[in-house]
Amino acid sequence: MKRLLVCLGLWLLSQSALAFDLDELSAQLATPAVVRGPLIQEKHLRALPQPLTSRGQFVLSRDLGLLWQLQRPLKQDYRIDSQGIAKRTASGWQQQPGQDVAAQQSRLFLAVLKGDHSGLSKDFQLQLSGTAAAWQLRLVPNSVLLKQIFSNIQIDGGALVQRIELQETQGDRTVLRLPDSQAGDALTEQEQRDFAQ
Repeated sequence: MKRLLVCLGLWLLSQSALAFDLDELSAQLATPAVVRGPLIQEKHLRALPQPLTSRGQFVLSRDLGLLWQLQRPLKQDYRIDSQGIAKRTASGWQQQPGQDVAAQQSRLFLAVLKGDHSGLSKDFQLQLSGTAAAWQLRLVPNSVLLKQIFSNIQIDGGALVQRIELQETQGDRTVLRLPDSQAGDALTEQEQRDFAQ
């Protein structure tokens, strides 16, 4: 009888692990008001033997958008929000021209990091596997524009997004790693200013 109860308990645990779905993932990723941490961006180009690597910091506000602050090799700050992409210049934030690809990518990054599967499902088929502690989400484009850019996108995470890999149709790929991301309750004063400008 004891063995039967143990087996039943293990079976129930395995079933609950299998039950992790897109709604639960969205709720999990949308919980923190702020997520911040280091970022490593690698651009793997077919023509180059080594990837082009950029390092910096990111700040994701659930309500306001994303600050993408590259520090090496070049210092460049971007803000991605519902208005699109803005770049920091000597005179302040400058909204970037409404390029279709850039606008699509900015919406994609926000949707991925916020766990907005309803936004993602407009342009992608979503395939989720794993558990709340270790999951993988594969995005296969179904819109004509995105099929021309990406063959697929693989996102890996746990409590937060940890890695995003964008496979491009011509064979290049971009890997974004977000090691040591931390959830927080509020933006710093500087971050508030950056979103307000």
